Amino acid sequence: MTVDNKNTGNTIVMIMRGYWSTAKNIAQDYQARLVNWLRDNQPFIKQKLQQYALLMRLDKPIGVFLLLWPTLWALWIAAEGLPSAHLLLVFIGGVFLTRSAGVVMNDYADRDFDAHVERTKMRPLATGKVSAREALAVAFILTACAFLLVLTTNRLTVLLSFVAIPLAVIYPYMKRHTYVPQLFLGLAFSWGIPMAFAAQTNAVPRIAWLLFIANILWAMVYDTIYAMVDRQDDIKIGVKSTAILFDDADRVFIGIFQTMLIAVFIIIGRQMQWGIFYFSALLVTAGLCIYQQYLIKDRLPAQCFKAFLNNNWLGAIVFAGIILHYFFNA
Repeated sequence: MTVDNKNTGNTIVMIMRGYWSTAKNIAQDYQARLVNWLRDNQPFIKQKLQQYALLMRLDKPIGVFLLLWPTLWALWIAAEGLPSAHLLLVFIGGVFLTRSAGVVMNDYADRDFDAHVERTKMRPLATGKVSAREALAVAFILTACAFLLVLTTNRLTVLLSFVAIPLAVIYPYMKRHTYVPQLFLGLAFSWGIPMAFAAQTNAVPRIAWLLFIANILWAMVYDTIYAMVDRQDDIKIGVKSTAILFDDADRVFIGIFQTMLIAVFIIIGRQMQWGIFYFSALLVTAGLCIYQQYLIKDRLPAQCFKAFLNNNWLGAIVFAGIILHYFFNA
């Protein structure tokens, strides 16, 4: 190596060291500024995170469970037993993220109504503690994270996911234009079923669509009961629901949907040739439907809300029947 080449090499090394030292100093400076900002704004940040948690209904997980149970039904049936850890992570995480995004969009759509309803008037958007722009940003981040999970599956599941997004977005607005927004909720809450089958088997067989129909019927049951809680407030502010549509025949229609639900579950069981564990679970499920009818007999809001919450047990019992069947027939 010549002297000139040596000098050039030394110069390059010195320049690189200078750049590295400058970059390091800049990074340390920004780190110090960030730490100071976080420390100085800790109360504000804590309060904002608490409001975002309330916006996502982290304090009220019932919606997560109502979306989770049918997804787990589908995963276990598609896998004929325990699904892979990967798909469990994708779909359980996806349920949490999409439900959270869904309730944020629901509150965004209802931000002008919620302040006039006793049960919802303290929600973050209704009180102004979270802005509409913040809510949209939170919903976008949650949806993007859910989509990243879907991207780890196969092409068919990814394609099906593009239907899930518009279903979640249009549901909150249906209560302004139709008396059956519960049907659209059922579609949105059921779309994880064909996606679960697609992820597990790369196909959506007929049994998936039977389960899809069953879940729509179930959503019509529990969301009509839920709408009975707010019926008087909804009438005043012009929000539509099946509870308003059915009026005094609400319990009759709920009973019809419950009967159809059990019938579809029986068809599924017979087609899958399931045995005593599943059909015993259906017997308990039918008992829960009768109990819910008892709770709503006087249409008292508190009792209707209790009947709504009871649907968590209904979904869990059906899941238990499916699990026990595959466990003992492995």
